[in-house]
Amino acid sequence: MLTFKRPRSTLLFLILFVVFLLSAYSCHAPLPPANRVFIVQSFSGFPSSKAEAVYEMLKKINPKTIIRKDIPLPAVAFYPQRNRYRADSLINYLDHFASTDTVIIGLTNMDISTTKGNINDWGVMGLGFQPGNACVVSTYRLSKVELPAQLYKLTLHELGHTQGLPHCKNPNCYMRDAEGGNHLNEETDFCQSCKLFLRAKGWLLK
Repeated sequence: MLTFKRPRSTLLFLILFVVFLLSAYSCHAPLPPANRVFIVQSFSGFPSSKAEAVYEMLKKINPKTIIRKDIPLPAVAFYPQRNRYRADSLINYLDHFASTDTVIIGLTNMDISTTKGNINDWGVMGLGFQPGNACVVSTYRLSKVELPAQLYKLTLHELGHTQGLPHCKNPNCYMRDAEGGNHLNEETDFCQSCKLFLRAKGWLLK
């Protein structure tokens, strides 16, 4: 009777391959679904006219965009040592009102910060988890002259993170890393790579 023995090297390869797949799946969060509803949520003190402007612009790339009445800034997110709010805490707060089918954009004019490397309290313009169900944007560090345009670009940047996009090395792309500065006036659009990714998520981008 003829028998066939699988080489041990082949079995070892298959075992290692399965282990690699399992570890890769456990270490990376799955990307969120496409065509999620955008929820524009301003915090108290944020001008309603600016929130409406963001809402109207976002509707052009995602018709499933809604706007809600403003809500108070959560006291738990306040950082009294610097008289500002922790962006990560604001996102965690907003996340309670979100779901896998939605992403909430928090808008505030207060100073916000997060932890960056060895710096415990790093001031930022915005923050979005990658991926995530919520992000937060602040006008505190934006140009007062170019505020409408900068606010929109910043909102798109943080929304891009929630969809799973990392920072982009293209200096003209909306997903450029701010690296502690405000380069929004140099950003002109999403680069082709980022744009293709977001189109696959259902964004109506030209």
